[in-house]
Amino acid sequence: MLYPKEIEQKIGFDKIRDFLKERCLSDLGISIVNKIGYSTEIDQVEKLLFQTSEFLSILTSDEPFPTNYFYDVSSSLKGIRAEGTFLTEDEFLRVNNSLKTIVACIRFFRKREESYPYLSSMNGLVKFDESIIDAISQKIDDGGFVKDSASEGLAEVRRSLKGKHAQVRRALDSIYKNAVKDGYVPEGASLTVRDGRMVIPITAEYKRRIKGFVHDESATGQTVYLEPSEVLEGNNEIRELENAEKREVIKVLTRLTDRLRVDLQNIKRGYHYLSLIDFIRAKAKLAYDMQAVRPEIINKPFFDWREARHPILLMAYQASGRKVEPLSIVISEDQHFIVISGPNAGGKSVCLKTVALTQYMLQCGLLVPVREDSKAGIYQDIFIDIGDEQSIENDLSTYSSHLSNMKYFLQHADDTSLCLIDEFGTGTDPHYGGAIAEGILDELVGKRAKGVITTHYSNIKHYAENKETVVNGAMKYDLENLEPLYQLEIGKPGSSFSLEIARKIGLANTVTKYAREVIGRKGVDVDDLILKLEKQTQEIQRREQEAFDLDKEVKSLKRKYDKLYQELEDNKRDIINKAKRDAASLLATTNKEIEKTIRHIKENKAEKKETIKMRNRLANLKEQVDVKPTVSKPKIEVVPGEIGVGDTVRFIDNQVTGEVIDVRGKDVEVKVGDLKTVVKKKRLEKISKTKAREITRSYGKPGSGMNLNQKVADFTGTLDVRGKRGEEVLGMVDKFIDDAMIANSSEVKILHGKGNGILKDLIRNHLKGSNIIESIQDEHVERGGAGISIVILK
Repeated sequence: MLYPKEIEQKIGFDKIRDFLKERCLSDLGISIVNKIGYSTEIDQVEKLLFQTSEFLSILTSDEPFPTNYFYDVSSSLKGIRAEGTFLTEDEFLRVNNSLKTIVACIRFFRKREESYPYLSSMNGLVKFDESIIDAISQKIDDGGFVKDSASEGLAEVRRSLKGKHAQVRRALDSIYKNAVKDGYVPEGASLTVRDGRMVIPITAEYKRRIKGFVHDESATGQTVYLEPSEVLEGNNEIRELENAEKREVIKVLTRLTDRLRVDLQNIKRGYHYLSLIDFIRAKAKLAYDMQAVRPEIINKPFFDWREARHPILLMAYQASGRKVEPLSIVISEDQHFIVISGPNAGGKSVCLKTVALTQYMLQCGLLVPVREDSKAGIYQDIFIDIGDEQSIENDLSTYSSHLSNMKYFLQHADDTSLCLIDEFGTGTDPHYGGAIAEGILDELVGKRAKGVITTHYSNIKHYAENKETVVNGAMKYDLENLEPLYQLEIGKPGSSFSLEIARKIGLANTVTKYAREVIGRKGVDVDDLILKLEKQTQEIQRREQEAFDLDKEVKSLKRKYDKLYQELEDNKRDIINKAKRDAASLLATTNKEIEKTIRHIKENKAEKKETIKMRNRLANLKEQVDVKPTVSKPKIEVVPGEIGVGDTVRFIDNQVTGEVIDVRGKDVEVKVGDLKTVVKKKRLEKISKTKAREITRSYGKPGSGMNLNQKVADFTGTLDVRGKRGEEVLGMVDKFIDDAMIANSSEVKILHGKGNGILKDLIRNHLKGSNIIESIQDEHVERGGAGISIVILK
C-alpha cells in the first residue's frame, strides 16, 4: 500500500522515470517505463534486480549486443488484424529489421546462458516462426521496395513498363530536339513529368505549333507543359502498366501479410520481449551513470543503507562536478524509528527523501546508488508525509492535513510498513503539537511500524532517548562557521542552533537575550548542553585527525629513514667488498712478485728453510684478505591474520613489497615507494617490516626471487582488454601500469575497443585519480582512434 497517491511526485520518482525514458532506444522501452510499478514480492524484485545487474555487466564489458532497429510497429500490426488488409512496403521493412533484432538478441543470450541466466530465461517469451524473416527478405529489398522477383506477374509488368518507358522517351527526345532547334523551348528547360505523364516545356506563344495536350503551365504562364500527340498513346499504355504494377505489388503485400497474420500473436509477444530488453538496458544505463549497485535482499522489512546518495541530486551534481554527501542509516529489528533533528537547511528532508526514493526504486526493480555491502528488505507499505498539504478545496489547514495523514498511518500501519514523516508535529502550537506528535509516534511504535522522522521538538528527542526501539540522529553542523555539513550522525539528538544562527546574521543582542528568557533556563540549558557536546565532539574529531596526520607523517619519515639507513648499509657493504677485492688483487700481484723472488733465490741456491718461511707468511696474508662478497637470500615468513591499514605486504607473484594505506572490501591500496596501486587482496601476503627490508636489499640481484632485468626485457607497452569484464579489467590495468613504472616506460597503450564506450570510460575514470598519470588520449584515427587509449606516465 502506498500513501498518498502522489507519492512518486513527492519523493521524486517521476524524475527517475524521465531519466529512464531518456535512455530508451525507442518507444518500445518507454511504454514499459510508463508501467513501472512498486512490487512487494521479493522474488519479483530480485528477478528485476538481477536482470538489470546482468545487463550492466554487458555494458561494462563492451560485448557486441545488438541495439539497431528497436522499432515500435504495434500500430502497423494492429491495422492488419482484419482479412484483406496489408502492410505497406516501408512497414514491412521496419517489421523485418526489428524481427532480425529480436532474433539477434535471443542468439546473443543463447550463447551466454551461464553468464546471464536471468536475461537468458527471457528467451522463452519469443516463439514466433523465424522463417517469416526469410519470407519478407525474399519479397522486400533493403530499400523498402517489392522486388521484381516477388512474383512472375510483377516481373512481367515491370519488363513491359521499362520497355514502354524507353519507347516513349525516344519519341519524346526526337520531338524535343526539333522544338529546341525551332526555338519553341525556353532556355534551360528540359523534359519533365506532369500527372505521371512525360511532357516537354514549350514557350506559351508556340504551344499551337506542336499538336498535343497541355497538362500544366508555369506560375508566370509563359511556359506550358505539353504532351505531344505522338506519345499520347504510349503514355496511356505506361499509365495502364503502372496501375497493373500497383495491383501486382498489392497482391504480393497481401499474401505476405496473410503469412504474417497467421503468427501475429507470437510476433506481438516478440515485440513485448524487445520492449523489455530496451527497458532493462535503459535501467542498466541509468545504473551505470549513477554508479548504482544491487544490494543484498533479505525477506523482512528493514534496510541497512551504507553510503547512500540521493539519486536525483547525484545526477544533478555530476554535471557540475560537485559531490553528494553519502548517508548511512539502518532500520532493523532493534531500531525501528530514527528521529532526525538539526538546523533548518541542514539536510534533514534530503535524508528523509533519500531513504524514501532509494527504497521505492529498489522495490521497482532498479539498482540503487549505495555501497555494495548494503542490505535491504521488502516493505508492504510506504507512507509519507512530506511538504505542505494545505487544501483550499477541502478547507484543510497545513496542520489539519498533517493530522489527516497521521490518522491514515495509524489506521493502516503494521510491522511491514515504512513511515516517513517530515517536520513531525509542526503547524500548530508547539506545546500541543509536540505532545500530539509524541502520542502518534508512541502509537506507531506500538504497532511495530518502522520509519524515519525529522523534527525540532525537544520532547520527541527525549522520547527517542528513552524508548528502546527508537534512536536519535543529528545532522552535523560546523559550529565554527555555522554552516551545515549534510552528514547524519546516529546516536544523539541535534540542536536547531536557532540562537547561534540569529547571532551570526547580526540580529540584535536584545532580541536573542529576550528569546533566552522566554524559552526559560531549562530549555536553554538543554540546547546549550547539546551545543557543548557538539563542540566537544568536533574538537575530538579535529584532534583525532591531527593525530592521524601526525602519525602518517611520522610513518613517512620513518620509512624515509629506514630507506636511507638501508642505502647507507648497502653502500658500506659495497665499499668493504670492493676494498677486499682490491686487496685481493693487490695481494695476487704481490704474490707474483714474491714468487719471482723465490725463483731468484732458488736459482741462486738460497737456504730452503728461509724459503718455506716466506711462503707460509704469504699464505697467511692471502687468507686474511681473500674474502668473497656474498648476497644473502631472504627467507619469506608470512605473518598470520587479516591484512589491514599500515601492514607491510608482499606481492605473491613478483616479490615487490609495500605498505597498505587503505582496504576496501576485496581491494587493497598499496604504496610501493612513490607509487600507489590498487590490487586484489588475494595477490598479497602480510610480512614483517624486517623481511620487507631483506627483500628490498636482494630485489633484482643475482640469486634473488625476482630478476628485474628480465622483467623489464619482457615488458610490452600494449595491453589488450577487449571482451573482458569490468571487474577483471581494472586489476589487469593496475598490474600493467605497475609493470610500466618498473620498466621506466613513459607511454603505454590500452586496447579496449569502441563498442558503447563503456569499457573505455571505466578504464579512464579509474586511471584519472592516479597521481602517476600525466594524461590519457585517443590513438590516431588511422591506428585505432577511440578504440585505443594512450596513457602518458609522469
